[in-house]
Amino acid sequence: MIPLPAPNTIARPYRGLSVQRIAPPATTAALLEHVRSRPVYRRTAYMALRWTGGAALVAIRPGSGEGLFCPVAEARLVAGPDQVVWIDEPHVDVGNASALAAAAARHRAPTALVYLVQGRYAHVNLIWRPDPVTVVVDEVVPPHPAKLVEMVRQAIDVDEDLPPIRVVARLVSLPARLKAGGPGHYLLPCRGAGSAAAERSRRIDYLDDGPAESGDWTLLGCERSAQIHEHHYGERPSLVDFCPAALPPDGRPRITKCCLLERGIEIRGRTAVVPWGATHREVAAALTEVAGTGDRTADVAVHVAVHVAAGRPA
Repeated sequence: MIPLPAPNTIARPYRGLSVQRIAPPATTAALLEHVRSRPVYRRTAYMALRWTGGAALVAIRPGSGEGLFCPVAEARLVAGPDQVVWIDEPHVDVGNASALAAAAARHRAPTALVYLVQGRYAHVNLIWRPDPVTVVVDEVVPPHPAKLVEMVRQAIDVDEDLPPIRVVARLVSLPARLKAGGPGHYLLPCRGAGSAAAERSRRIDYLDDGPAESGDWTLLGCERSAQIHEHHYGERPSLVDFCPAALPPDGRPRITKCCLLERGIEIRGRTAVVPWGATHREVAAALTEVAGTGDRTADVAVHVAVHVAAGRPA
């Protein structure tokens, strides 16, 4: 017997779902007989049957054959009218599992097993029992919006292979760290890390401005900025480390970044670390590593960096 789909199943590509309008079936047997009586496209895996006031989803196993169409070898009703929700949202990319899951969440029904979404270009896809994977993104702000969070969301928006993903941002706030540190003289890595409010209440210098002489300051930065400080001034500064990669993982898939990594990605358990200036390709590969199958296609394959020990130059 054809097994039930796994949670988060979508048709990949969505041509694997056939959509047909039929007269209201009198019985389940009549519905399945209709499906078995007609040849199907050789790539068909599911058939969505619609009629006035109802819909059903049937799983298909095409028979053997060399042509474009072949007989149905097996058909199984996997969701009846009370278990199917039809959604019309013309803006949804139905090739994207996260977009399908988001549409399902907007139309959630307590008895639903499958959501059929007619989206962009009038194309249709299904998502079976959507259960998005939570990916935590650890990032530092400012600047706003958080760059790595935005890049992760952009990568998800154009992906066609990952399961549906829900992004949870954990943000390290530099103004909050300054406030917690109290009055004093602080050195920040760059002006992008500062804020006007912070400068009015504290003395702030910036490492990328290259102050002529070392000050009696506390560096609010990371190991790499401490190394740069030591190179220019010949001494280690007092350091408050804000590296987001140092935040403790909580067992969920996680993406973060670290200045000690200059290219590629580094895998630490369920955490993928990307460089501070990560490319879109690196972020996409990191997502695949922590939330996907781990099988990266050639267009997103990148070098997975060896572990960089804390405190050692990359």
